[in-house]
Amino acid sequence: MHITIIGTGYVGLVTGTCFAEFGHFVTCVDKAEEKIDRLKKGEIPIYEPGLDALVQKNCEEGRLIFTTDISNAVPDAEAVFLAVGTPSSRRGDGYADLSYVYEAAREVAPHLKGYTVIVDKSTVPVGTARQVHRVILESNPDAHFDVASNPEFLREGAAINDFMRPDRVVVGVETDQATEIMKEIYKPLYLRDAPIVYTSIETAELTKYAANAFLAVKISFINEIAAVCEAVGANAIDLAKAIGMDGRIGSKFLHPGPGYGGSCFPKDTLALMRIVQEHGENVRIVEAAVEVNAAQKARMVKKIREALGGSETGKTIAVLGLTFKPETDDMRDAPALTILPALLEKGARLKVHDPQGMDEAKKYLPAAIEYADTPYDAAQDADCVVLMTEWNQYRALDLQQIGHNLKTPIFVDLRNVYDPKTMLDAGFTYTGVGIK
Repeated sequence: MHITIIGTGYVGLVTGTCFAEFGHFVTCVDKAEEKIDRLKKGEIPIYEPGLDALVQKNCEEGRLIFTTDISNAVPDAEAVFLAVGTPSSRRGDGYADLSYVYEAAREVAPHLKGYTVIVDKSTVPVGTARQVHRVILESNPDAHFDVASNPEFLREGAAINDFMRPDRVVVGVETDQATEIMKEIYKPLYLRDAPIVYTSIETAELTKYAANAFLAVKISFINEIAAVCEAVGANAIDLAKAIGMDGRIGSKFLHPGPGYGGSCFPKDTLALMRIVQEHGENVRIVEAAVEVNAAQKARMVKKIREALGGSETGKTIAVLGLTFKPETDDMRDAPALTILPALLEKGARLKVHDPQGMDEAKKYLPAAIEYADTPYDAAQDADCVVLMTEWNQYRALDLQQIGHNLKTPIFVDLRNVYDPKTMLDAGFTYTGVGIK
């Protein structure tokens, strides 16, 4: 099939590349000429393991094309996926900014030829597909099309596997013709017995928000329980393992830490709250999860301060990991963006390292922060080490070298990567999350 993807951000680029790997002919469109030029050269603007090789392979085999010319990309497409950004509104009210979605719909409309399925791939509030339908008809009353909702469930760092071997695919459609097109697009997954759930459009739109809100609640729950564990002398790691063995609960997302971040959970929980409020309902559990997540980051600042003896003023802190999770260079709403400035304000000196995120971090963090080439360079003459992101590179540090480089052997492990007894035996003063 011929598929056009509007937008070459994280979702659009992964989606288009994986559809090409399915055997479809895919054209990815973006307004940013510099980005398209880089993609044509095989330069990937984001860090996602395995994506560069997959892009190169499908470009060489002629199934994946990058262009800025929407007029040539749309007419022959049987499906056009809108994969543009839907950030939180600049007004700061939590609503999703849908201007890019509607702009993309207007630009697609004049070039539609024959029957086409317009697919919302971006995370959008309930009712967006109806508005996209209206926008297209206003621009091209003669267009023959349907709008479908096909939310993405891609984890940064594991996006290709998530696309190729998904837990499920959710498709919101209204007509048999649109259903047949979507079935043909995802036919390779039928052969792999991947679950594909067909729903109403509104159900599909809400599913993504509900899924992310549930996971955010789960993270906030274990972080609150971790605080209780510290207060009563219990061990949050053992507790999480025990309750996670219950099939009704599950072990995923039960890892105490500095709070959730990234491009999805923060904005999607806020957007869901606004959707619900518009309809006169409540999601009190989600509201509480958002509050707990903000408080958790403040607790981490306090934890670091206490590990340093009660004050960070004049102290040098080595921070390992900046991105909101490993295997990505994404800094959006990363806990580091809240925790590090708070330490700086109180007079700390920060030396940081991240395997992939330092260039991106420089766009968000204060200029006073120093960037080190290795974790050992970051630890040189520091008063403590703070492990912020659990990159694999940090799971087997040379503890003897780290301890030798530090002025004082203080290790604050915000991801509970290391065993407390091992760290104590190695001569460190160790602080974890949810561990007395």
